[in-house]
Amino acid sequence: MATFLYKLGRLAFRRRHFVALIWIALLTLAGVGAASAPAAGTTSFSIPGTEAQKAFDLLEQRFPGMSADGATARVVFKAPAGQSMNDAANKATVEKTVAELRSGSEVVSVADPYTGNAVSKDGTVAYASVKYKVSGMELKDSSRDALEEAGDHAQDAGLTVEIGGDALQATPHTGATEIIGIGIAAVVLVITFGSLIAAGLPLLTAIIGVGIGVATITALASALDLGSTTSTLALMIGLAVGIDYALFIVSRYRAELAEGRDREEAAGRATGTAGSAVVFAGLTVVIALAGLAVVNIPMLTKMGIAAAGTVAIAVLIALTMIPALLGYAGKRILPAGAKSKMLGGNKAGKAEKPNMGTRWASFVVRRPIAVLVLGVVGLGAVAVPAASLELGLPDDGSQPTSTTQRRAYDTLSEGFGPGFNGPLMIVVDAKNSKDADAAFTQVGDEIKKLKDVTTVTPAAPNKEGDTATITVIPGSKPSSVKTEDLVHAIRDKGAEIKADTDATVLVTGVTAMNIDVSQKLNDALIPYLILVVGLAFLLLIVVFRSILVPLKAALGFLLSVMAALGAVVAVFQWGWLAGLLGVEETGPVMSMMPIFMVGVVFGLAMDYEVFLVTRMREAYVHGEAPSQAVVTGFKHGARVVSAAAVIMMAVFAGFIGSSESMIKMIGFGLAIAVFFDAFVVRMAIVPAVLALLGKRAWWLPKWLDRALPNVDVEGEGLRTDADRAARDKELVGA
Repeated sequence: MATFLYKLGRLAFRRRHFVALIWIALLTLAGVGAASAPAAGTTSFSIPGTEAQKAFDLLEQRFPGMSADGATARVVFKAPAGQSMNDAANKATVEKTVAELRSGSEVVSVADPYTGNAVSKDGTVAYASVKYKVSGMELKDSSRDALEEAGDHAQDAGLTVEIGGDALQATPHTGATEIIGIGIAAVVLVITFGSLIAAGLPLLTAIIGVGIGVATITALASALDLGSTTSTLALMIGLAVGIDYALFIVSRYRAELAEGRDREEAAGRATGTAGSAVVFAGLTVVIALAGLAVVNIPMLTKMGIAAAGTVAIAVLIALTMIPALLGYAGKRILPAGAKSKMLGGNKAGKAEKPNMGTRWASFVVRRPIAVLVLGVVGLGAVAVPAASLELGLPDDGSQPTSTTQRRAYDTLSEGFGPGFNGPLMIVVDAKNSKDADAAFTQVGDEIKKLKDVTTVTPAAPNKEGDTATITVIPGSKPSSVKTEDLVHAIRDKGAEIKADTDATVLVTGVTAMNIDVSQKLNDALIPYLILVVGLAFLLLIVVFRSILVPLKAALGFLLSVMAALGAVVAVFQWGWLAGLLGVEETGPVMSMMPIFMVGVVFGLAMDYEVFLVTRMREAYVHGEAPSQAVVTGFKHGARVVSAAAVIMMAVFAGFIGSSESMIKMIGFGLAIAVFFDAFVVRMAIVPAVLALLGKRAWWLPKWLDRALPNVDVEGEGLRTDADRAARDKELVGA
């Protein structure tokens, strides 16, 4: 592989005009496609194989005019102190508002509070339910404006009015912190390279790669049913890895220049060596992201594949456009150790004292047990909160208290009880039952006997009379354990009812859907870990030609991801430092977070493993002692890996400013995971373990060594006789 990439790098360096033209053309094509594509709607959230989804599909068949996937809104009215919603003036205001809401062109129905039993027992709160023909993201602005204006008119009449539901759903924004993250990345690159030109290349190529990826996602969003979160994730990961991959190749290019090679040769060798590491690091990220498909949740699958595609683009750009831009930069890219005059540099080639990476690695090699114990115990302590992990999906109750959606949620809880915001919809399929009406009645009667049930509405049959819906209001809030137990109890009771009446009882609704999602994700976590870690383990065996090094990499990843989950629980569930990070409301951790973090963090963790340990492997293969190879790997790789980690942390942390709670949580989780993995696992635990293992770290059975393909990540095939003679002389001198 190193030889092929070496030739590719030299070709891109010589044919830089052609390479640059291709990428600019692709960026333009993707941009035009994004600009001309129809606006994407909201992502359809389906969970194949779950009971909640089966019930939802049955509703689509048996209640065709129901618009089950249409947007909903709850206009919540609260009477002034000392008044009642049943007062004539307040009642007239509500009825006027209901009539105004019904005039909307996209409105299917509006339930009057006074005819639909939607007034609280104490008379202080009432609500009107609005149903729309289209989903929340597809609603016209005029429909949203009409909804808000109707609420304003009722507010002007003296009532307190809040609006909940997904009809006011807005596209999330990331805020200025994303730009700050890119700014920090630029500063780190300038410090790392000591050159504005060299620092600008990774930023430029990363932006082009992310531009192509995100524009392509936008162009295909409507056709492939991709939501806004998909492009945000692709932007987040694509930008981080795009900068890092380019950083490694540019850094290796400057090191080759420092050894006296001409620029075209240096570009080829940098692409052949660092580029090989980029390919394998990129493959681990792609495997981890694409592997999310095993969960069988379409939204998660699309997010993973879209982000994996953006990572693949970042790899291709690093291998081709970076060498081309190095050709354009010419002598403005200085050898390693040299700084531009603008940044106070003088000239390269002066002998320097050992860098920080060398000093740190030497310390770890001398005291490996102390470093190893301290690193493992420290991460273990941070991981302790993960034992209290509670999973759920965000609803209006997780919104900031400053939003009307959250205030509507709280007002309904006050007036109707905490379970009112999480109603359960029971779908009774009595098509095979001899007496459908009797089956409907029996279902309602049996559910009323269960614990934590506040209200059970009468069955509402369809026109054919073979299917009915029953609404159940729990006594506890949607995210509580009691509500989850109630869902399971209804399902257990449904099995008994089917035996008696041949009627099938299905539980659905947002709350039941959330419970099913959490269960499905929990069930998929172990198979996903086996698939992703197994494939990456095999890949790393090929790269490092070792058994213990990939095993150590996988165990180190488990430490960092558990510590990161512990930090997420502490901040987003317990509320530690929540105010500092702009987390206005604590609650259960998003159900997708553990498996998503496992996938993304594993891929990124293997990036640092590949980039750092390949330099150690390279030194060991070329004759250095195992402990000295660790020091040499840190001498050449620690500064660059540290810079890459800081950049990735800055990019991810930039998304903490998002208005979307899921994006905020993902940004924080990935940023802290990169910190733990890069600076604790890869920079401390990895060298300590390698120092303790010595030569055994690079052991590989002879039969396996013969069976594995030789990918030559170390670039041995690129070495000339002069290179080998110089290396032998250096080893003899050492």
